[in-house]
Order: sequence, then structure tokens, then C-alpha cells
Amino acid sequence: MPLFVQKRGVDCLNSSAELFDRYPHLQENARAFRSKPFVDVDPKCLLYVQQREFAATTPADNWVSVIGSDDATTCHLVVLRHTGSGAVCIAHCDGSSTWSEVPLLVKTVTSLSNVSKEGRLELHLVGGFNDESKTSHKLSLSILAAFQKQKEDIHLETCCITEMNDVVVEGTNRPVIYGIGVNVKTGEVFPASFPQKGPAEELRSARTFTGGQMAEIYDSSRGLVKIGPCKWSPNLDIAFWLAQDDDTILKYLSTSPMAEPPHFVQHMKSTIQFLLHHPNSDSLFPGGQPQLYHRTERGDWERVVQS
Repeated sequence: MPLFVQKRGVDCLNSSAELFDRYPHLQENARAFRSKPFVDVDPKCLLYVQQREFAATTPADNWVSVIGSDDATTCHLVVLRHTGSGAVCIAHCDGSSTWSEVPLLVKTVTSLSNVSKEGRLELHLVGGFNDESKTSHKLSLSILAAFQKQKEDIHLETCCITEMNDVVVEGTNRPVIYGIGVNVKTGEVFPASFPQKGPAEELRSARTFTGGQMAEIYDSSRGLVKIGPCKWSPNLDIAFWLAQDDDTILKYLSTSPMAEPPHFVQHMKSTIQFLLHHPNSDSLFPGGQPQLYHRTERGDWERVVQS
């Protein structure tokens, strides 16, 4: 039982409500987190993480000072940090493979923390809401259970999930917080939005849309974003969606049609258009090599030309 709250081991849970009943201070922490001001993160210091991606780094990173992710409705944003080394990762989990993803996150952060004997692993969970299909509730329980199964001691610090991340707007349940950032230097976690979601936003969305599994996208030792290589087959049937109205796209391509951010439909359309323009993924990865991006002195992500 290596998941701890205030140094007490967490027993098996039947619901997220049971967790909040047992540990009322988690409710207080969630309310405090919800009330923090939203930060519009400067793209020049940001590493953005999309759905089914994770990234990890340390305070020694000269290229990235904030890692973050948003557009989470039923999805959960998972932050794991080692207080000794400062190594931190963020993952955007949608429930596709929680039990294999969580060990990956733990292994990544601990491997970046080998030099640090002091400190502990701290967990911050944000996301989900009271959706009708209970998708958020199921994912909350699954993530908590997966962390309970790890051999390392993990201390749950922030738990702003599902019912604690819910607000009713005009009769409709929605998340209060859709996105978070993490300050790599200090470890502070905060509500955030991101005007830019690059590099290679459409390629990364296409990878997830076509069934790609959780992928690590960053090499912190070299400051490189690494995408792919990805595999998908030509699928002209998806052109069907471009002729549909927004309500139809929302209804069938979202787990939470009433709670999506305003740009969801356009994002889906641009992803489908990208796949139609690139029906064979091989052309995007010459020689089967990943696409690599580094940060320029101006702070932009620029593709590395590989010889």
C-alpha cells in the first residue's frame, strides 16, 4: 500500500468520494487549488504535453521552465515529482492504458532522481468532472489504484479530481480546471492555459487519433522534443467527418460533448485534414527516424535537420 496521504497508507477505495470522506484536507486542498489564478503560460519557456503523452525533466533544464497540458475533460493530468532531485513529469491520461502508464511515470522520475538520496515522490492529480457516463470517476479510481500497486512510496498531495473539479454552468456539469502547468525549478503546480501547443501539434494529435499509446516526448539531457516514428494506414473514410455539423462531431468524437472547450471541433477537423494530407505516415519519418525539435535562442521550437 505505497500510496500515502499525510503519511498514512491509503486502503482500497471504492470511489473518489470515499477518498475525500476519509481525508477531508484533500477537499480543502482541492478547493484552494481551484481558487488559484489561471496562468497564461509563455510559449518561450513551455514544453506542452498532449493527450497520451508525458514529459519529464529536472531543474537543471536550460530549455524548459514550465511543462503543462490542458484540454482535459474526462482525462486526468498527472504530475509526479521527486522532492530531493526536483525531477518532475506530467502526463495526460485518458484511461487507454492506465496500468502500464503509471509504472512508466514512476520509473522515469526515479531514474532522473538517482543522484538524490533525500526526498520523496509526490503526486498531484487534476482533472475529470461529474460526467453522465461516469468516465471521470472510473479513471480517477483506476489511476489511484495503479499508484497503490507501485513498490515506491508515493505521497498524494493534490487531488482536484472528478467531483472536486466539477462546476454546473447553465445546468451542465463541466470541469473547473482544464489545464495545469508545473514550474520545473520550484515544483509549483498551478491552473494554466496555453495559447500554443507545439511543436508539431497536428502530427501529435494524429498519432493519438489513430490509436497511438502513451509516449514520452522529451529528452531532457539534450533539450529535444522527439515525435514518432508513428504508424497509421490510409483511411479515406474519416473524410466523412469534415462534412458533419459541429454537434455531430461533438456527439461522436468526444467523451464529454457538453463540456469540451470551444476549439474542440476545429481541432478535430484539423487533425482529420492532416491525416488526409498524409495518408501514409512513413513519409513524415524519413529513414524511420523520429522528428526532433530543439529550442532556438528566440524561444521557438525548430525542427532539427538530421543527416
